[in-house]
Amino acid sequence: MKQSLKIASAFIGIVVGAGFASGQEILQYFTSYGYWGFGAVLVATALFGYLGMVLTRLGSRMQTISHEDAVYAISGKVLGKVIDYTLIVTLFGILVVMIAGAGSIFSQQFDLAPAFGPSIMIILVILTIMLNVKKVITIISSITPFLVLLVVGITVFSLLTMNSSFAELEPVAKSQLSATPHWLLSSINYVSLAIALGAAMSLVMGGAEKDEKVAARGGLIGGLSFGFLILLSYLAIFAKVDVVGSADLPMLALADNISPFLGIVTAVVIFAMIYNTAVSLLLSFSARFMEMGTGRFRIFVIVSGIVAFILSFFGFTALVNWLYPVVGYLGLLLVGTLVVADIRKTGK
Repeated sequence: MKQSLKIASAFIGIVVGAGFASGQEILQYFTSYGYWGFGAVLVATALFGYLGMVLTRLGSRMQTISHEDAVYAISGKVLGKVIDYTLIVTLFGILVVMIAGAGSIFSQQFDLAPAFGPSIMIILVILTIMLNVKKVITIISSITPFLVLLVVGITVFSLLTMNSSFAELEPVAKSQLSATPHWLLSSINYVSLAIALGAAMSLVMGGAEKDEKVAARGGLIGGLSFGFLILLSYLAIFAKVDVVGSADLPMLALADNISPFLGIVTAVVIFAMIYNTAVSLLLSFSARFMEMGTGRFRIFVIVSGIVAFILSFFGFTALVNWLYPVVGYLGLLLVGTLVVADIRKTGK
């Protein structure tokens, strides 16, 4: 059981990401549907539990050491290429959103110029990849438990200090920007987005565990636990949607509402999550095209980073609203392939 819990914790760290930490994903994918958002949360929780189990079990069954091998093995050459390119688009697209999110942190919390956050972020990310500072990433990754504690604390405070009932707040919630036209589609799209982003690492993580049942149980617990975190964030933002609905980073706005000091702590945690995610994305994206450690690889990293920096000025909220659903729809192909592979017991 201990090993399963380790896998569960790692799975949560992979799929949480910075978009979740900011609260903007939760606002657009769940809270903006009012009461129906609760149904979306339940559907997403069930799907995360199932797909988390499928990914880690498949990785263990195939003893995966590279996501490419697994993708082509379960889907064949033609479909494998489509999924491979989908993952490439996902890596770069979410990188752009992460950099934009850094801009929103400095603008919202410290009232600095929109270009300041993205500039600092992309410089740090490129330098980290150039210097191969793996220890820094490990340290930053350890911040995930603090994020969980923040989410729990902010949710409890928000519910205890509600100024209006959920019935009164529902029209306000429904007036917010939504990711898709329907709550059920939104739930499925969000799961697909997160799985597309975390599939590669989840497969490799499952491959590190020889016992298929242990790996599967870890993925199941991790998926269900992430669903619980979504529920907490949904309730926290719903309870104060009249106050934080217009913010780029609703969870940061909620923390500021409690205490300016907590706001600064939350800003640091979200920035660290964005940094960690952005380094992983740019590194994975560049390694897909160039051999790591070479001069060409470094040039590719710099050029890709600059392009992502320029594209980030479309704005964090707008990018989440436009790009995330597109990636979610593309990711459905991967999700469908994983389900079929699990049913057929591919790789046995």
